[in-house]
Amino acid sequence: MADILYFHQNRGPAPEPLWREVLGRSLRATREEQGGRLVDVAERAGISPQYLSEIERGRKEPSSEMIAAVTGALGVDLAGLLADIAGDVRRLRGAGPAGPVLMAA
Repeated sequence: MADILYFHQNRGPAPEPLWREVLGRSLRATREEQGGRLVDVAERAGISPQYLSEIERGRKEPSSEMIAAVTGALGVDLAGLLADIAGDVRRLRGAGPAGPVLMAA
């Protein structure tokens, strides 16, 4: 059977994922799972659709009040969301090789 050889380049440790990006992906996934439209969730949260879009894309670092408003608009538990995000950050930190992979036959 084939062996997989990893070529490690001296790049140092993989960079930590940005919290705002992981938060945004989680919020978007939650909204999409619920079948919610961005404009509707933004209206319930009291923010503009553009701002919610920027949060979901990880472009903005929302305040705790904004995060609470969005989670409230989605009807999700803030503590549960934060626990899920912490798990995602842990998984992303250890995801895959950090360099080229050569598959030999």
